Amino acid sequence: MSYFVMDEYDIIVIGAGHAGCEAALAAARMGCKTLMFSITLEAVAMMACNPSIGGTGKGHLVREIDALGGEMGKNIDKTFIQSRMLNMAKGPAVHSLRAQADKELYHREMKKTIEAEELLHLKQGEVIDLIVEEKKAAGVVLKTGAVYRAKAVIIATGTFLSGKIFIGDAAYESGPNGLAPARTLSDNLRKHGMELRRFKTGTPARALSKSLDYSKMIEQKGDPVVVPFSFLNDELEKEQISCWLTYTNDKTHEVIRSNFHRSALFSGKIEGIGPRYCPSIEDKINRFSDKQRHQLFIEPEGLETDEIYIQGMSSSLPEDVQREFYRTISGLENIEIVRPAYAIEYDCIDPLKLRTNLEYRDIKNLFCAGQFNGSSGYEEAAAQGLMAGINAALRVQGKEPFVLDRSEAYIGVLIDDLVTKGTNEPYRIMTSRAEYRLVLRQDNADLRLTEKGYRIGLASQERYDRFLEKKKHVEEEKKRLETTYVTPSQANVFLEEMGTSPLQNRITLAELLKRPQINYQSLSQIDDKMPQLSSHEQTQLEVQIKYEGYIGKQMAQIERFQKLEGRKLPEDLDYEEIDGLRIEARQKLNQIRPVSLGQASRISGVSPADINVLLVYFEKQRRLKKQ
Repeated sequence: MSYFVMDEYDIIVIGAGHAGCEAALAAARMGCKTLMFSITLEAVAMMACNPSIGGTGKGHLVREIDALGGEMGKNIDKTFIQSRMLNMAKGPAVHSLRAQADKELYHREMKKTIEAEELLHLKQGEVIDLIVEEKKAAGVVLKTGAVYRAKAVIIATGTFLSGKIFIGDAAYESGPNGLAPARTLSDNLRKHGMELRRFKTGTPARALSKSLDYSKMIEQKGDPVVVPFSFLNDELEKEQISCWLTYTNDKTHEVIRSNFHRSALFSGKIEGIGPRYCPSIEDKINRFSDKQRHQLFIEPEGLETDEIYIQGMSSSLPEDVQREFYRTISGLENIEIVRPAYAIEYDCIDPLKLRTNLEYRDIKNLFCAGQFNGSSGYEEAAAQGLMAGINAALRVQGKEPFVLDRSEAYIGVLIDDLVTKGTNEPYRIMTSRAEYRLVLRQDNADLRLTEKGYRIGLASQERYDRFLEKKKHVEEEKKRLETTYVTPSQANVFLEEMGTSPLQNRITLAELLKRPQINYQSLSQIDDKMPQLSSHEQTQLEVQIKYEGYIGKQMAQIERFQKLEGRKLPEDLDYEEIDGLRIEARQKLNQIRPVSLGQASRISGVSPADINVLLVYFEKQRRLKKQ
């Protein structure tokens, strides 16, 4: 085949899924001429699995992406058909926004945004090779022989890389949703020294909504007041579509158990490792044999289609078995399946091969994002894509990397977990992974990150001005509440109505707001000087005051954490030469090359005793230099 150079760019992005879109938009918005390839333009921001954005932990990521200047939050606000705030019975640290999307509209709106971005070009084409010169990424080669050169390359291939679909005994090469896979790129990445491994994910069947009996299910309505994902939106009003809840039963489980031998998962056909926190229905029934039922949600895929998504029922069983077990479920007795459930295997890398800025260690200017890094989920992919796009742009511009640590963002937790601890299965973010989750709430993502996004040139002036306005309003109102007193005669009738104890002495409005029965809006009954705050501002103010003591304690923990993070380690340090380190610690430290003592302390196989050895070693080095 003859090869020909078509054009040159600052940055090339391979893949146009949720990681690729955020990476390409970030790079272009930071001033880099950017080219993004998709194996088919129908795959741009495609929701190959659940047509939703957000959820527990994931909602935090979307808010952080938005605060930095990313697109996912704005796009779901345009295209949602139902919105719910999850975990409202718990504290604000775990409140998580989730929205059901019109998946076709989500794709179209994201594609429209990409096409309108001045420095971003979108092309259909299959990348089959990287151009690597002197251990530096320098461009890509297409299946057609076209060559595009670049100063940096981002790989965001999702589940397309050597994708293989399994439905019972059937196994065939395919990308998600029946699209073409990327077959050749894997072999060429190996030729460049990249070690690949196989992971697996899956998706449930899609069925016709008109074939279901919703009278036998439990309706799940959206919230009456919609909380936007994007901090640029104050209110969203839209007629919402209901989802529905139903359950498996003994008969369902009996059908599945009797067909375990026909599942690609149990027959040994699937080599890839699947996600622990999103197992197939046959895996659930096998692992949790004592459970009498499993819930499943019936979720519309959009306003212009009759297809519905059956959440919680992914499977690799044959089509005849799928139809049989689905029809044992209440409301699904006459189900008509239009797309069968399937499992899909794909190639990805070990994220321990990445630096904290998501650059591949052995090939300079090559950045990696999304499921290619071993994660799962749209939100995890988008967060990595955003950070890869930012760091590729900073590299091209000759600037320092942008890295968020675990105390700054869920994005920091996600990336630190991947590049420091690695993962043996598709990684999913959860609130329990964040040690400082009381500070890393979704409601304050803009206060934590918008200034950082603005300083690196990604967050817009409009966003930054809104952030400053919100910050000012919250600070001024908090100060006013802390210095405004109410007396028993002013407040006790109100307090009795609110079901809380009366006052004996005067107290501040801030102290009153700390009571669980009182919210900010209710204070207007005894406070005639209350300003007009936005819903974002009210939420932020209330949380800051009610949880002030807990937040203070967590900030003290963060201060101790950052001391270790501030102890930087030389990149060229040979840990084999440090006496006292255990063999495993030496191997792991040389493999991962941690940037700080804090990161070193989180590496599996590096003990507290090893960290003490490093502290002693550096103290000796300091004294020698002083002498």
